[in-house]
Amino acid sequence: MASVGLADVQAAAERLAGHVLETPCVESKTLSQITGAHVFLKFENLQFTASFKERGALNKLLALVAERGAGGAPLTGVITASAGNHAQGVAHHAQRLGLRVVIVMPLATPAVKVERTRGFGAEVLLHGDGFDEARAHALRLGEAQGLAFVHPFDDPLVIAGQGTIGLEMLRAQPDLDTLVVAVGGGGLVSGIATVTRAMKPRLEVIGVQTARYPAMFNLIKGTAHAQGRNSIAEGIAVGEPGHITRELVRNLVDDLVLVEEGDIEQAIVMLLEIEKTLVEGAGAAGLAALLKEPQRYAGRRVGLVLCGGNIDPLLLAAIIERGMVRAGRLTRIRVDARDSPGVLARITALVAEAGANIEEVHHQRAFTSLAAQNVEVELVLQTRNAAHVAALIARLEHEGFGAKAC
Repeated sequence: MASVGLADVQAAAERLAGHVLETPCVESKTLSQITGAHVFLKFENLQFTASFKERGALNKLLALVAERGAGGAPLTGVITASAGNHAQGVAHHAQRLGLRVVIVMPLATPAVKVERTRGFGAEVLLHGDGFDEARAHALRLGEAQGLAFVHPFDDPLVIAGQGTIGLEMLRAQPDLDTLVVAVGGGGLVSGIATVTRAMKPRLEVIGVQTARYPAMFNLIKGTAHAQGRNSIAEGIAVGEPGHITRELVRNLVDDLVLVEEGDIEQAIVMLLEIEKTLVEGAGAAGLAALLKEPQRYAGRRVGLVLCGGNIDPLLLAAIIERGMVRAGRLTRIRVDARDSPGVLARITALVAEAGANIEEVHHQRAFTSLAAQNVEVELVLQTRNAAHVAALIARLEHEGFGAKAC
């Protein structure tokens, strides 16, 4: 079975020089204060396609072009399957190299990724309920049309390209002692772990999967967690890891952990609010793991790869709103009161005096179990935090209203 070594990653770095951005890797002082670790962020969401994936894609494409140019049949085009980020990387660089490119994407791929991939000149076909079905279709089409298949993760050249991130992180922050890396098919973590094992063997590499797609976790840990449900981290929602990557992960990665959807949502909102940087679900997985188990990383110098920033705007809006609810900055309360003239004005005045802002008001008479002479008022409010909500409810109760959060 083909494998990958440090020399392959270094060769990839030479090929990619000047073609992809060497992204910043800097400390987040605020996240460090919050988590108790020294947190360093690698901003791969700043790549032209907003994802690390173009590193591996370009390394593979350049190798294919060189191989065919050395006496083989001319390379007329390439094909791949991807939920979006690999697709954009292949499409962008294939267009630059003058190659035809066909991308097969799962039916549920976010529209923002589909349209941007088409914007790079790719022929996009939507097929299958997930990556595995899309890949099978792409392989059939590639064979029928004579297109070279560019695997999104299970290819030594792709893995080596992703590993250049590890070279850059150790060059920028040589004192890192832990790296926390998102895992889908395993290309990113395999490439990075290849570098760290060769250059800094004691550095701990931890892979993170969403609990809804724990395929690599199951393989390595011998567990049988169910998988296949929708995840906001669709970039790492891979049903079957690569054969090359699974062995690299087994041999080089220290541990794998799982995070829930809520952990990922929280991380997305924190990165947006604190770092003013936009990441997708997969890009937030590393921080999600850190937030879930802060005691594990306390005092350590932890590197996180913000591996992608392509997220559907409607999904982002929903995540932000849910994050505000969790933080107590958006809340819904029910107030029971006597149904008499001026009562609604009195309630809203008390809310204003408490410093909350009203977003919505629902005045309910019929659909309630209260006495017929009473009314239920449901308010959606902008508040400061959970303590503010509690103080507001206490104020309403002190004024004789029944009030509770809902």
